[in-house]
Amino acid sequence: MKIARRSLLAAAITLASALAAPVVAQAKTELVIGATAGPYADQVKIGIKPLLEKKGYKVRVVEFNDYVQPNFALAQGALDANAFQHVIYLRKFARDNRLELSEVIKVPTAPIAVYSKKHESLDAVSQGATVALPNDPTNAARALVMLQDFGWIRLKADFDPVTASERDVAENIKGIRLIPLEAAQLPRSLDDTDFSFVNGNFAIASGLPLTSALALEQTSPDYQNLVAVRTADRDKPWVKDIADAYRSREFLEVTEKHFAGFVQPEYQRSQEVAQSK
Repeated sequence: MKIARRSLLAAAITLASALAAPVVAQAKTELVIGATAGPYADQVKIGIKPLLEKKGYKVRVVEFNDYVQPNFALAQGALDANAFQHVIYLRKFARDNRLELSEVIKVPTAPIAVYSKKHESLDAVSQGATVALPNDPTNAARALVMLQDFGWIRLKADFDPVTASERDVAENIKGIRLIPLEAAQLPRSLDDTDFSFVNGNFAIASGLPLTSALALEQTSPDYQNLVAVRTADRDKPWVKDIADAYRSREFLEVTEKHFAGFVQPEYQRSQEVAQSK
């Protein structure tokens, strides 16, 4: 009987010790990163995935052909991170859909580009020309600002360059007909329009070099693309490892070799300045 009591007491002590012991979180070893098909997926595949794999991660890249699903997939846990959007789009999408998503780091960004199969320069625009542009609000605003810079339209004096829409057009100087289209469809619109504004990633994915564009956007930091994660994951070690991979000298070399013409984030420009000294 005494032996039984001693056994029960020992078992109770062992159980209590186990319950009191701190729970050690298992280190994350697999990462799923989403990106739009084309240069942003290629940046991960060519430049980021190899660096993360050197640190011991198993990395899978999931490609998307729209600007909607990557954020839902991230919020739902199907992705650990994504790379395809700028901060203005991220904030609006997250607010509108009540998602807890946060920026991690900016990435080299392809600017919006203007292409034409019918004209060799912007000077060839004529009254009533058809112009395709992205139909999502933030990228449409970027295209409208460029149209004003071209002198084709005049926007209201109090317009907001971040939220500008067709309602802000005060004067259609060239009488152009605006055709809003889903961004992924813009490269295909070139056979039917005089000019098309094409997001750089979709242009490159469709075989349209940035060097053949009639004009390129002067991309501000607000419109540089970024890596996003769930806000709850923002300070986790694997998120820092992703950011470190983008900040690495190895990724700068990949950018210079494979993504010439992209707008580089500040950390890469600083690296280039340091190299030139």
